[in-house]
Amino acid sequence: MTSDAGVRLECEGPVATVTLCRPDVLNAQTPAMWRALHDFSRDLPGDVRVVVVRGEGRSFSAGLDLSVVRGAGEGSIAGLTALSPAECADRIAEFQAGFTWLHRPDIISVAAVQGHAIGAGFQLALACDLRVLAEDARLSMAEVTLGLVPDLAGTKRLVELVGYARALEICATGRRLDAAEAQRMGLATVVVPAAELTAAVADLTAALLAGPRDAVVEIKALLAGATGRTHAEQQRAEREAQTRRLRDLAGIGE
Repeated sequence: MTSDAGVRLECEGPVATVTLCRPDVLNAQTPAMWRALHDFSRDLPGDVRVVVVRGEGRSFSAGLDLSVVRGAGEGSIAGLTALSPAECADRIAEFQAGFTWLHRPDIISVAAVQGHAIGAGFQLALACDLRVLAEDARLSMAEVTLGLVPDLAGTKRLVELVGYARALEICATGRRLDAAEAQRMGLATVVVPAAELTAAVADLTAALLAGPRDAVVEIKALLAGATGRTHAEQQRAEREAQTRRLRDLAGIGE
């Protein structure tokens, strides 16, 4: 399935691949692409367990299409400022939905990042659970250079991965991180030569699919909620999850 907006969805068994396919503009993003991404989330077959997000060509995504920012459409500064504050916030919430579905508890999402991952591109990579970076990857939260803030659901994930102080420095300066620095910070699951990116993602996907789906779903839920729980609450969540798994394995119903 290919959207006119420049995004493609391909499903093969338990793996879905979402591809940004505007390589002529380094997969620069538009609100139409975000809407297509959200629509894809509703089209996923029920047996999909892993979603791979990639960019066609030499870059993952160079960020927000500047023709949108400078124009008069729904994602432009002019278009958003013409709305009331509540309407503006609601519109941005619609944009965020193109990213946040990748947090779904029933899937594991993997970003395959080569070349630029700037602004919205960086936030799309952050929306995924795991990130495989090519050695030529360059990441930047560049919204500050336009006088804007990151608003596509990337700030919480960034703080969770690198801590408040480092996240502040990355966002407030807009500087670029190379793949090696991103790996040291914990932003990259693995870094590989560009020629090996596809194979590395395939290997990771195979490893994720090797475990029983229900166990993996429980594990993701445990880890995703850990930072918001106390030690006692996390231990209780572990006990409850393990009880469900034991009963399921024993064929005992509710």
